[in-house]
Amino acid sequence: MTSAEARRRAYLKALEIDVYTMRGHGLPDGSQDSTDADPSDSGAPDWGELRQQVAACTRCVLHRTRTQTVFGVGNQLADWMIIGEAPGAEEDRRGEPFVGRAGKLLDEMLRAVNLSRDSVFIANILKCRPPNNRDPANDEATSCRSHLDRQIELVSPKIILAVGRIAAQRLLNTDAPLGNLRGQKHQLGTGRIPVIVTYHPAYLLRSPTQKRKAWQDLCLARQVMEELRE
Repeated sequence: MTSAEARRRAYLKALEIDVYTMRGHGLPDGSQDSTDADPSDSGAPDWGELRQQVAACTRCVLHRTRTQTVFGVGNQLADWMIIGEAPGAEEDRRGEPFVGRAGKLLDEMLRAVNLSRDSVFIANILKCRPPNNRDPANDEATSCRSHLDRQIELVSPKIILAVGRIAAQRLLNTDAPLGNLRGQKHQLGTGRIPVIVTYHPAYLLRSPTQKRKAWQDLCLARQVMEELRE
């Protein structure tokens, strides 16, 4: 048993979920490691320009209170893209999305389907932290949307995992509650990228009884990926 498989089994055991072997679990869905990736080799030469635009962005009032922007991290050629709501205090300090306890839980969720932080691309609806971690305002999300859309275009993921109610609603342009958005395959844009909705790891830390539902969402996303490969 590989160390990754052992971690997946440990995660599922902690959720009191029966462990079984998933089909096609050898590699993380063919994703490439971006640790040493050269953007000029990725077919996306304007990653650097986009990063500079985000770092200098003053489109909304959040630039006045941020420590730094939180652009996103991961594999620029990823099959999976994870999209959350907005940076928190620790993300604002470090400039990286999903760190701290919620980030560690997200990492475990990814490992449960044989993925890693380096094999996916992780971004947020907002690139700046809202004060006191409040919900994003409409104008803030609208101002930031073109940055996110460009990231999606550059990554060209095969699937998007929308993490949390606000991320799902903003991404899919709906006010439907998260409970109504879960359990089905949505599609985004003219490319009709499959979107699966699940709970935010911070919510799961507060409501651990919902982790089983999050596992169901991950299984659905995995199933969609298997169907795409077939």
